[in-house]
Amino acid sequence: MGKRIAIVTGAAKGIGKAVVERLIHENYFVVAVDIDEKSGKKLITEFDKTKLSFAKANICKEKIVQHLFEKIIKEYKKIDVLVNNAGIIRDNMIWNMTSEDFDLVMDVNLKGTWLMCREAAKIMKQQNSGRIINISSRAWLGNRGQSNYSASKAGIVSLTRVLALELGKYNVMVNAVAPGLIDTPLTEKIEKEVLLKLIEAQPTKKMGKPEDVANAVSFLASENTRFITGQTIYIDGGKSIGAGL
Repeated sequence: MGKRIAIVTGAAKGIGKAVVERLIHENYFVVAVDIDEKSGKKLITEFDKTKLSFAKANICKEKIVQHLFEKIIKEYKKIDVLVNNAGIIRDNMIWNMTSEDFDLVMDVNLKGTWLMCREAAKIMKQQNSGRIINISSRAWLGNRGQSNYSASKAGIVSLTRVLALELGKYNVMVNAVAPGLIDTPLTEKIEKEVLLKLIEAQPTKKMGKPEDVANAVSFLASENTRFITGQTIYIDGGKSIGAGL
C-alpha cells in the first residue's frame, strides 16, 4: 500500500514545521508547501528525500494551486491528508486598518485554504477516502485589533463544517484545529510585557508548543479517526472557555 501522502501548507516554520516533523515520524511522505523558498529548502535538508519534498507555491493563486495538485497526483498518485496551515496576520484596530491589509489576510487565510480544499476534495471524493485538517485559531471567537484575522479564521470554521457535510459520504473527514497562544516565531515578535499579560490570562499560565498542535493534527489525520468530522478542536490551554484576567 505504501506510505500515506500528506500535504502541509505554511510548512517551513512554527506550527507547520512541527506538523511536518510529526507526520514524517509517523511514516507519512510529506509534500511541504510554502511561499518562503529559502526556509523551504532549509527544511528539506533536515530530512531524507524519501520522506519529504518541497513545493514553493502562493496558495492565493488559483492556477498555481491547480498546477500544484496536478504535479502531486502525477508524482504520487493519491493524496491522503491535507493540512491547511498557511496564514498571515496584519493586526490593527479597525479604524486604522487598511482595506489592503484586510484583503491580504482574507486572501491567504481563507481563500487560499478554500482553493487547497477544493482541489483536494476533487481527488479525495474520487478516491473515496481522505482527511482535511484546517488550522483555524481561537481568535475566531474575537480578538481586539484582529477584525481581518478573526473573520478569516471564523470563515475556516464555517468552511470546515460545510465540507464535512459535502464530503462525509465519500469517507473524507474534515476538521479544524484552533490554536491559542503558541510559542512560534509570530509570538516572539510580541512585546515582552504584553506577552506576559497574555500568558497570565491563560488558565494554564503558560504558552502551548507547536508540537501540541501537531499532536491534534496527527490524531485527526489518522485512518483510525473515522467518525469525527466537522469539528473544531481547541489547542489553547482552556482560553476558549472564557477564562481571563
